[in-house]
Amino acid sequence: MTQLKSTMAGTVFTVNVAVGEEVAAGQVVIVLESMKMEIPVEAEIAGKVTAINVNVGDFVNENDVLVTLGE
Repeated sequence: MTQLKSTMAGTVFTVNVAVGEEVAAGQVVIVLESMKMEIPVEAEIAGKVTAINVNVGDFVNENDVLVTLGE
C-alpha cells in the first residue's frame, strides 16, 4: 500500500482517478492549486486506487494523504 501525500498546502483542483482504477507510475492522479499555480500529484508506482481521501475544492495541508494505492 502506498499513500500519495500533498507536498504543499493548497486546494484540490481536479481528481483524475476513481476508486478501483488502475494507474501507471507517473500518471497524474490529482492536481492541486496553490498561489494560482497548478501542481500535479503523480503516482509514484503503478497500482490500483483503493481510496481517495479528498474532493475537488477541499483544502489540504502538506503531508495530508490524498490517495492510497494498492497492488
